[in-house]
Amino acid sequence: MKIRPHKLTSVVHRLKLGPEVEFTRRVETRNGQVLLVRALEEKRVYDVVEVETGRMAHVSKGDVLVGALGRRAALRGFVGRIPEEVRAGDTIHLLNLGGLLGEAVSENKDVGHPLRVEVLGMVVREGRGVNIADAAIPAPDPAAAIPPLVVVSGTCMNSGKTVAACEVISGLSQRGYSVAGAKLTGVAAVRDLLNMRDHGAVTTLSFHDCGLPSTAGETGLGDMALQVLRAMEREAGQELDVVVAEMGDGIIGEYGVESILSNPGFQRLIHAHVLCANDLVAAWGGVQWFAQHGLTADVIAGPATDNEVGLRYVREVLGVAAANARTGPEAFVDLVEQAAFTRASASP
Repeated sequence: MKIRPHKLTSVVHRLKLGPEVEFTRRVETRNGQVLLVRALEEKRVYDVVEVETGRMAHVSKGDVLVGALGRRAALRGFVGRIPEEVRAGDTIHLLNLGGLLGEAVSENKDVGHPLRVEVLGMVVREGRGVNIADAAIPAPDPAAAIPPLVVVSGTCMNSGKTVAACEVISGLSQRGYSVAGAKLTGVAAVRDLLNMRDHGAVTTLSFHDCGLPSTAGETGLGDMALQVLRAMEREAGQELDVVVAEMGDGIIGEYGVESILSNPGFQRLIHAHVLCANDLVAAWGGVQWFAQHGLTADVIAGPATDNEVGLRYVREVLGVAAANARTGPEAFVDLVEQAAFTRASASP
């Protein structure tokens, strides 16, 4: 059977499915499996999806969407899992803006219940079920060079990580560095990577490019992160001076940030580490958490640095450099550049 869906969500963008897809009512319940679903309702909040181009589109009742099965474990969003079995006619949920599909097990008061969708079937090519891993980037050479790394971590969702990462990319690009951007944990969507490109990144990659719809509950993420970094110069087609890598979600959570940051091979690559903190308790706790994991916070940013009270506490009490990426981007980039490249030039 073939159908022309109303919207191809961004979680399937690497597959380049085209305007018409073939599907079967038989469904394989695997992480990343691509499904065809129909919207059973129309919401006023959390009522859009990100389509292949990165544009946001409203979902109307009856719209036919193409998405992919995956897990979500957002502290300030939905929590969802992949059902043990999915059949055509079942009702499941749209778990994120990028088109992640699954069974919601916990809701959020700010966005209401996740949009309910009816499963129409599984997308197929040449009689075989399609999975987003089918379009994963080729494995890079294990000996491929990895550029210097600036990591942007946060204490929670919405702590200013993407703003900070984009300001670093923009500022270093304007200063003559060749910069790439990466997102190593989170749930599949393209808007953050597009934002990085808009700020000057010569190329971008994420866990999604390795065939994962989400990093929630995944193991071996340290190896995945190194794979992304080893592929950067190949994808860019040029040598890079630095990669700015954002860690989606918080340092404590279910998206695997801790497993990557604790990886010795990954730690050795870090030239500067930015911690985005929501408040001063988070800044203090983040510094303690870093110390327990053999890490150093070189710069603290985020809402904790929104005014002089926070800046003074971070600098004088925590003894860490601080700047606000929104209100003082030049000073912020100065600190990151100094931490990354002064340290690098001083290394034996």
